Amino acid sequence: MTSPPPHEQAQRVESHKWLVALAVMLGATLEVLDTSIVNVALPHMQGSFSASVDEITWVLTSYLVANGIMIPLTGWISSRFGRKRYFMVSVVVFVFASGLCGAAQTLNQMVLFRLLQGAAGAAMIPSSQAILMETFPPAEQGLAMAMWGVGLMAAPVLGPTLGGWITDNWNWRWNFYINLPIGGLAAMMVYWFVHDPVYLRVKRATKRPVDYLGIIYLTLGLGLLQIVLDRGQRADWFNAPWVCYFTAGSIAAVVLMVWHETHFPDPILDLTILKIPVFDVAVMAIMAMVLILYGTNLLNPLFMQNLMGYTAWRAGVAVAPRGAGTLVSMLLVGQLSRRGFDMRPLVGVGFAVVAYSTWMMGHWDLQVGTWALAVPIILSGAGSGFIFPTLSATTLSCVSKERMGYAASLYNMMRNTGSAIGISIVTNMLNSREQIHQTYLVQHFSVFDAWRMSARGSRMPGGAGFNFARELATNQKQGLGMVYQTVQVQASLLAFNDIYRALAILAVLCIPIFIFLKKPVGGGGAAAH
Repeated sequence: MTSPPPHEQAQRVESHKWLVALAVMLGATLEVLDTSIVNVALPHMQGSFSASVDEITWVLTSYLVANGIMIPLTGWISSRFGRKRYFMVSVVVFVFASGLCGAAQTLNQMVLFRLLQGAAGAAMIPSSQAILMETFPPAEQGLAMAMWGVGLMAAPVLGPTLGGWITDNWNWRWNFYINLPIGGLAAMMVYWFVHDPVYLRVKRATKRPVDYLGIIYLTLGLGLLQIVLDRGQRADWFNAPWVCYFTAGSIAAVVLMVWHETHFPDPILDLTILKIPVFDVAVMAIMAMVLILYGTNLLNPLFMQNLMGYTAWRAGVAVAPRGAGTLVSMLLVGQLSRRGFDMRPLVGVGFAVVAYSTWMMGHWDLQVGTWALAVPIILSGAGSGFIFPTLSATTLSCVSKERMGYAASLYNMMRNTGSAIGISIVTNMLNSREQIHQTYLVQHFSVFDAWRMSARGSRMPGGAGFNFARELATNQKQGLGMVYQTVQVQASLLAFNDIYRALAILAVLCIPIFIFLKKPVGGGGAAAH
């Protein structure tokens, strides 16, 4: 099909820019949603496939590995085949793979289809960011990123709640089948409304060498790293030989990749973008933010289910208000950006709000009420809503449009790596801090301490109170067992408190980072080119 002249295409894009935004947001939201919606269905899938706990987690690992490898390739593939074509193919393959996942009959089939799904979905976030930055003028880029971010920030919050409801009321397979109509609509909208800019069509027609070595190094480096981060804790980290080998292989591949990419004429990763100070500052900030966000998203449901006795559904409902906080703050960011306000201070405000909310979480105990749970969760969502759209617009606007796709790929590769590192760090800290507190409490804890805690009405796992003195008088052995149970619960509580406070301190350290962002030009939160 013949492309319209540039001036006609520009008019068409201007008139349909919000439809373009909706089209790419649908695809990107589906991709993010599928990283969390499946989690609550794993026990049901485990029964369907007769798999062990360790085996069924490959359903998550395979998706994350394929996703992590393909994200940095997005800019390079788009420049060769066209951003619109690549995005549309990605959505179609993602929908097709979702249908296959829902119909999978064995664990091996499921892992294979999840690999395909993760590889297809990888293009959606960086491509959608690049499309939005090219579609909207500088004065509206912050608003566009805020509207786009609403879906992406709400997806990981709504995923467990929606997935739990679907699994309980329908079947775990419908967690995949629901992607079909939404993905089909996204693909049609991309076909109708999204168009490649002229420079991308010209570059696509140019004959250039294929960076095969770069692809191999990238696949090995990021693939091995993702496997280590996702499964290393289960293997006791570097006490397992394969973790040592995979880590060494990942480091070697990344070093070779960096050297190769800086010498190849048409690299898959444009590492020269890292010479732009604004880009580096924003990348460091976004990595810290996703570490905090994914860390709290992991900790909150665990706290509620393991210590408060919540069901998976109730825990999902309890964390859902985070989406409301995100929605309000992103709408505010969008309106302020549209009116030409300097958006940089909002990054500092966002980190301050996140720090305060996680510090409040660090004071949760076993008797925390519903309101005391909801307030910091809402504030956490509001804080992250101030940060993400502003950083995204600032990061991608500091490069020329010709390099936008590469910048988006590199930015999202670092964001994805930061989330994987954050989950790994938080999981490891939770186990180590719990062991440290448990050792200390065992040395200083007695039956009479447990009796006093019972007298104060401390609650045990499952939320049920108990009269420790009566239990001790009835059965001394049983009473001693209750002491150990109490110690274990208190150690776990203290571990959660420690990590929440550590995340709060990290957020405080990030507050001044907005000072180093480049002052926007023309509003919209976009940095000067």
